[in-house]
Amino acid sequence: MNSVKETLKGRDLLSLRDFTPRQIAFILDFAAELKRMQKQGEPHALLQGQTLGMIFQKSSTRTRVSFEVGMYQLGGHALFLSSHDIQLGRGESIADTGRVLGRYVDGVMIRTFAQSDVEELAGYAPVPVINGLTDLLHPCQILADLLTVQEHKGRLAGLKLAYVGDGNNICHSLLYGCAKTGVNISVASPEGYLPREDIVAAARQDAQETGASVSITTKPEEAVSGADVLVTDVWASMGQESEQQARMKVFASYQVNARLAALAAPDYIFLHCLPAHRGEEVAAEIIDGPHAVVFDEAENRLHAQKAVMALLMAK
Repeated sequence: MNSVKETLKGRDLLSLRDFTPRQIAFILDFAAELKRMQKQGEPHALLQGQTLGMIFQKSSTRTRVSFEVGMYQLGGHALFLSSHDIQLGRGESIADTGRVLGRYVDGVMIRTFAQSDVEELAGYAPVPVINGLTDLLHPCQILADLLTVQEHKGRLAGLKLAYVGDGNNICHSLLYGCAKTGVNISVASPEGYLPREDIVAAARQDAQETGASVSITTKPEEAVSGADVLVTDVWASMGQESEQQARMKVFASYQVNARLAALAAPDYIFLHCLPAHRGEEVAAEIIDGPHAVVFDEAENRLHAQKAVMALLMAK
C-alpha cells in the first residue's frame, strides 16, 4: 500500500472524482488508523513544523475547528485567513494569492463559492490545495461520511445509500464518493433541483468500475426503499437564504421523517452534515433518534481531514 501512499503525496483535493477507488480506500483506512492513535493517546506528529493556510470566504463551524485542531494534532500549525484579512478580499487575483501563499505555507485549504476559484488557486499555488467546500462540491464532508458508514456498517461496497433533498454540493460529492467506493446511491430531488446531469453521468461512468449503481428520481419513497444509509441536507444552502420560503414549499414532501424512514432497512443509519433544521429537511424524531450517527459523522471530519493533510502534505 506504500505505492498508493506515494501517489497521494503533493496532490490537490479538489474533487473526489480525481482519485481512484484504491486511493480513496487508502485515505479512509488511514483516517481510521489516525483516529485510533488519537483515541489511544499515541503521538502522530506527521506534519511537524508545517503550516496550513486556511482561506474562508464562507463561514464555518466544523470546517474551521476540524482543520485547525487536526493540524495541531499532526504537529503543525493552521493559519485562519478570512476574506477580510487578506488582499484576496480587496481585489488581489486568485493566481497571485496562490503564488504568494505557496511560498509561505505547506498547504492551503479554501472554503469558498466557485469551484473554478479553487481550481485556479490550485493551478498557481505550488503546494497542495484542499477544497473545504464550494457551491459545487464538498469532498472533505463526504470522506467523513464514508468513514462513518464504514465504521457502523463494516463495509461500503454493496450498501445502498439514499440521499433525499436538494441536488447540491453534498449530493454531488456523494455521487462521486459512492461511485468510487461501490456504494449504490439513489437520489431523490424535486424537478428543478436535481443534481447536475454532467456529475450524474460522470458518477455512472465511475460506478461501472466498482459495480455500484446510480439512480436519480423525484420520488423519495423510491429512493429510500431498502436503504442502509439515509442522508439529507438543508433545503436552502448558504447564499440561498432568499429562496428559503419558496424552497420550503417545493421540498415539503421530501422531509426525512418516521413515515419515510420506515421504508429503509431496519438497521439503517442517518447522516446529516449539519447544521440541521429540525422540522424542515429532517424530523426531530429521526435526527435525535437511535438511528442517527450525525455526531460521529461530525467528529470524523477531524479524522478524515487529518488523513488528507498528512498524505497530501507529506514531504
